[in-house]
Amino acid sequence: MIIQKLTGLIAAPFTPMDNQGEINTSIIPDYYRFLKNNKVTGAFICGSTGEGVSLTNTEKKQIAEAWADCTRQDPDFKVLMFLGGTSVEDCKDLARHARQIGLYAVSFTSPFYFKPANVEVLARMCAEIAAEVPDMPFYYYHIPVLTGVGFAMYDLLKAIEGKVPNFAGVKYTHEDFMDFLSCKHFENGKFDMLWGRDENMLSALILGTRGAVGSTFNYAAPLYFNMINAYETGDFEKARTLQQQSIDMIRLLGKYGGIATGKAYMKLVDIDCGSFRLPVKNMSAEEFKSFKKDVELVGFHQFKSLAPH
Repeated sequence: MIIQKLTGLIAAPFTPMDNQGEINTSIIPDYYRFLKNNKVTGAFICGSTGEGVSLTNTEKKQIAEAWADCTRQDPDFKVLMFLGGTSVEDCKDLARHARQIGLYAVSFTSPFYFKPANVEVLARMCAEIAAEVPDMPFYYYHIPVLTGVGFAMYDLLKAIEGKVPNFAGVKYTHEDFMDFLSCKHFENGKFDMLWGRDENMLSALILGTRGAVGSTFNYAAPLYFNMINAYETGDFEKARTLQQQSIDMIRLLGKYGGIATGKAYMKLVDIDCGSFRLPVKNMSAEEFKSFKKDVELVGFHQFKSLAPH
């Protein structure tokens, strides 16, 4: 398989929920148009931001079908499906389904309960799942802060090289720039390395990042496009200032309880994705009022993503 390296901003969409906490796929066509309007080039669905670990396989398939239906006529918009990590058989089932409905790629992360003993075991798991969809790009999702599995991705690439023809690359959500750059250079840059830490994106640009997957691209894509443009035109002071704005915005996620704060940001751009499921904590109505004040202090109105006219 010829590996196509993805470029631009790929959003990690939130999974829309209704007032009863059930998935609400009716929002997804508008969500897609919203991302497209803000020049986002793809969607990494059912990942961490998309609450994939809190969804049943049936729900994941429904989410995937909704994204497939509204993007089928848009080959430039790539939809990547996160399969999960704890059950290899479930991942195989989801991968086959993603292929059947015409998604672009699938992604797998390490099990985080029974963990692989070494990188060779992890490579075997990748190979088994990828073999179910030999004509689809397969990405490993490296996020050790959540999986607790921190093998160097350079070692994974060495263990996989020549054994998994459709292994496309890594969604790299970690801060090890030494490992990331080594992966970029592996086999003359063979694999697609997608950056996954929005708050460190400027540092990744200098290492040659061309494609990135992030949750804040959902609601602040213009900020990152402006930062990329400043970097590419040599205005490094402006690029650093914009990265700091990104950091200030992301710090509010921590202040208001974590990942669920992202859905609060989405309400401010008129895409109401409801709340997160347990065990994630959602903010109260009073906290939301305070949050909106803090959001204005970081200048969110200046760089937020805009709904289509």
